[in-house]
Amino acid sequence: MPAPGWRSFEVTSRIDILKADAATQVWLPLPCVEAPAWIRNAGNFWSGNADSVQVVREKTYGAEILHAQWNASAGAPSLQVISRFSTRDRMTDFSNPPTPDRLEDRLRTLFTAGTELIPNDGIVRETATGIVKGARIDIDKARAIYEWIVDNTSRNPKTRGCGLGNIRFMLESGDLSGKCADLNALYVGLCRSIGIPARDVYGVRVADSRYGYRSLGRSGEISKAQHCRAEVWLADYGWVPVDPADVRKFVLEEKPGLKLDDALVKDVRARLFGAWEMNWMPYNVAHDVELPNSKGPALGFLMYPQAEVGDKRVDSLDPERFRYTLTSKEIIKPYPLRGRRASIMQDSSLAGPG
Repeated sequence: MPAPGWRSFEVTSRIDILKADAATQVWLPLPCVEAPAWIRNAGNFWSGNADSVQVVREKTYGAEILHAQWNASAGAPSLQVISRFSTRDRMTDFSNPPTPDRLEDRLRTLFTAGTELIPNDGIVRETATGIVKGARIDIDKARAIYEWIVDNTSRNPKTRGCGLGNIRFMLESGDLSGKCADLNALYVGLCRSIGIPARDVYGVRVADSRYGYRSLGRSGEISKAQHCRAEVWLADYGWVPVDPADVRKFVLEEKPGLKLDDALVKDVRARLFGAWEMNWMPYNVAHDVELPNSKGPALGFLMYPQAEVGDKRVDSLDPERFRYTLTSKEIIKPYPLRGRRASIMQDSSLAGPG
């Protein structure tokens, strides 16, 4: 097993609008999760031909969004953002509980509340109540829901992007397949419905797995490597990382013919209740995100770049009109582990798109 230690990465996001026949706006999620024990953000730097660029902090969850605008005569809007951060693997020692800070009442309320796509009542609560029957304490309930997700869901490779995360539809239809934004949202919703705080964490994979898991990493060109994880708050442990969706991804993609009872799967299944390999950059934990100055509807979550040309929202998964590339590289010399994030700034030394 690799020794624990900090690693530093640089992620470059390049945005190009191919058919901009009107005033154009772009919204890009910025990494803003604050957790000094395992993630330290070292700043964001932009270049490009935007007429204006500003960073907006979403008011409910604190998600940071870079908002760029071009006027109708801009030609071909382009933007490049470099995000730098340092991180190290997370692992919860269940045999030696820490002494976590008390979860603020405001955060407990926020992370047990329902959202548009993750309700906490009706069939969601009924399902969760059945799953945790007989479990007495929060860790046993959280683990029971995790095991139920792994046993009863499946990864659907045909799901577009990372999925929608519409968990009421999943439960009512009986179709418990999807990708990470579906399966981990289901975990979060089931936990919240019985009063256990939980949250999705939206981000992108940035490096190959050091544990040799071919399906659980991506390096270099990471434009389609977005990945949603989850956390659950347990009274004796604080925020605990979990990822049942990656267990199902591992079963489907690691090598042909894997089953849940294979030793390799059992190892990953045990590991992903309480640990994350941090070959991944977290953006935010936000839901029902209203993009500033947008004419379009709120987003269930913000994990992909977004754009509008005129009054029309561009499909963020449509490469014919909205092209973006994400690339990552590991930096051998670690960034300084500063306690506060650097503000975003324009860097004229960066080579602009083109």
